Amino acid sequence: MKIETVIQDKLNKLLEVKTDDRFTIESVYYRGDTLCVSTQVGCPVRCSFCASGKEGLMRNLTAEEIIYQYELAKADGMEIKNIAFAGIGEPLLNWDNVKKAFFYFKDKGLRSSFYTTGFPVKNFQELLKLPHSGVTLSLHGVYDHKRKQLIPRGEKIEDIISVLKEHLSDLSKRKKKLYSIAYLLISEVNDSEEELEKLAGISKELGIGVSLLKYNEIEGIPYKATTDSQYERAFLFLKEKGVRVTLSNRYRTRKIGGCGTLMVNRLKTA
Repeated sequence: MKIETVIQDKLNKLLEVKTDDRFTIESVYYRGDTLCVSTQVGCPVRCSFCASGKEGLMRNLTAEEIIYQYELAKADGMEIKNIAFAGIGEPLLNWDNVKKAFFYFKDKGLRSSFYTTGFPVKNFQELLKLPHSGVTLSLHGVYDHKRKQLIPRGEKIEDIISVLKEHLSDLSKRKKKLYSIAYLLISEVNDSEEELEKLAGISKELGIGVSLLKYNEIEGIPYKATTDSQYERAFLFLKEKGVRVTLSNRYRTRKIGGCGTLMVNRLKTA
């Protein structure tokens, strides 16, 4: 593998990493200490709002290919303290290789966090028990029919919430801060007051916070971002309900390298 090119701005670096079989996957270096790694070439979950899975799954990355993303970035002079399994792919659907990479990073003294849809749930249960530095459940819908529209492959909400609730029941408030719910706010799709009310209820039931993400519009995907005022209103609504809620940081709202924008073979399609 090798880094084909680096697209860089003041906020982050998008690393385009070419595999030996000529796929180009993407990693993101941000905040001056964190590398977001990809775990698959494409994604079988095919979230309808995300560029990463538009073409489906080409193949899993090996543990070595996940690790090489870190090694290449480090060799390029990037200081890395944290790994986020949050790039292209669903980590739980390449679980054996992801676990190998996770323990490699742990042995290097790196902190690793995960973003996952919770599918499949048996691997989600195993993930929760790892000595990780954070797990964010990508929920994005509070009703099964709506979540199915956004995340075609996934467990029923009731099932993943039940698993998470059972795991959290024995944890201290301090340890619960390692967990959160990601909710990508999309205009006129999942942003109604009724849905936000239910999201607040789930968050309070679990005792964990919500990462309220702002949708990045992507060419060819027919969803619209909320306006800044709509986004702020949703944030304040959740806050008034007693939810510990955070907004998208500047790294997650980038047109390239932000949430949902990573692509396979951008070099070929650009």
